[in-house]
Amino acid sequence: MPWIDKDICTGCGTCIEECPVDTIYIKDEAAEIDMENCIHCGLCHDACPENAVRHDSEKIPERVEANISKTKKFMMDCEKYLNDAQEKEKCLKRMIRYFKSEKLIAERTLEELESIKLQFD
Repeated sequence: MPWIDKDICTGCGTCIEECPVDTIYIKDEAAEIDMENCIHCGLCHDACPENAVRHDSEKIPERVEANISKTKKFMMDCEKYLNDAQEKEKCLKRMIRYFKSEKLIAERTLEELESIKLQFD
């Protein structure tokens, strides 16, 4: 999914002009994408003269770190609010199950998408 690097974006509006579904707008002098309505066509990537429209793969390390931080917070909260040190470990196990489930969902989604792709090959 695309995202806008606010440090690079000059607010020129080129991406807004190229967006076929009008999901890009200027906020605080930089472009912003309404991801709920974005169709992921990629035109904004190609249109941006500053290369400010970035790919989501660049955020993988940041997203992993956010997941780890969130899990650690949940673990500490479970121990604190449930008044039991063992709850910390139970929480970790629940989060591992949660992320395994998310991985399985992603894998199955990819399998389905690959089967759709075969219809076009």
